[in-house]
Amino acid sequence: MMPSDESAAALQVADSKAAAPAMPQTVKVEKTIGLPAIGFCVTQGEAATTLFVGMSDFAVHRIDMAAEKIEAIPIGQERHSSYVTGLVRAGDKLVSGGYDGALIWWNMASGEVIRRVESAHSKWVRMLAVSPDASRVASVADDMTTRLWDASCGDLIATWNDYEIKTPHGFPAMLYAVTISRDGRWLATGDKTGIVLVRDLATGQIAARLETPIMYTWDPKARRHSIGGIRALAFSNDSAMLAVGGMGKVGNIDHLEGSSRVEVFRWQDNVRLYEIEDNKLKGLVEALHFGPGDAWLAAGGGDNSGFVTIYRMDDGKLAAQEKVGSHVHDFVFGTSPDTVYAISHNQAAIIKLT
Repeated sequence: MMPSDESAAALQVADSKAAAPAMPQTVKVEKTIGLPAIGFCVTQGEAATTLFVGMSDFAVHRIDMAAEKIEAIPIGQERHSSYVTGLVRAGDKLVSGGYDGALIWWNMASGEVIRRVESAHSKWVRMLAVSPDASRVASVADDMTTRLWDASCGDLIATWNDYEIKTPHGFPAMLYAVTISRDGRWLATGDKTGIVLVRDLATGQIAARLETPIMYTWDPKARRHSIGGIRALAFSNDSAMLAVGGMGKVGNIDHLEGSSRVEVFRWQDNVRLYEIEDNKLKGLVEALHFGPGDAWLAAGGGDNSGFVTIYRMDDGKLAAQEKVGSHVHDFVFGTSPDTVYAISHNQAAIIKLT
């Protein structure tokens, strides 16, 4: 017997509710694991529970989060000559970048170095991003350049010099953040003074310029220097929104005492949807990821301590948050978005969203 129009409509409503992504109501730290050094960046292997972490001991470490005894083990004998601050997976390879300005291509399984580009940038490599098809790797550094690399062989494809090398007050600028959209079309970068550029990845042409000036603090009296900047970027899953993370205005620039801050844009229209500040759990927002269906946004960061926070994307309001034992530098979702693996100062944390 065919269902009536009313029952068919009811079934459609029920199906839509069942398919709707769950909104996390709580954030709970289930377990913490000590690390041998500061963890700056993380990416995943073929299994979501296999983490590769760039650390302050100059090495890339493998961590099996599903193991009975969880420990960080260097993947090979070779290392950077300074902190590892950028790390992505490109197929069966890892690409790391560091304070030394180098990029290293690694065999993910064996830990052998495939290629080392010693002077990929003339200053600190701050972050890397990989295209969804794993064909391109983008890097940003304090030489204020964005570079695009062939992920398979390490050849340089393009260099873009669109940012000022000095802040408006004459001090060295920094280029902290980079991300690539889930559809592979767009690349976004963010600097210390709060400038976001979105470019067409295929042509290199700039498609949008966004400004987040509150994320940059200049102290003309006490210390005559600045703090803050854009530390995290994330495109929504449909690529329509761009989330920008940093910190609000700071009173004492010798401390990370500013409110954690997130701004969300409908970037193609240059419309700022939300300005979100948190005075409870303060500090830099260092990592951002949208949840399923773009219903919520997860943010991680901190000051001397750390946090993971969930914001609703229907109204930009707080949904849930929790302190993490130390400043969160990066995080990834587990096999499903209800599990978060956060990397921070000397610890990894398993966090459940329920």
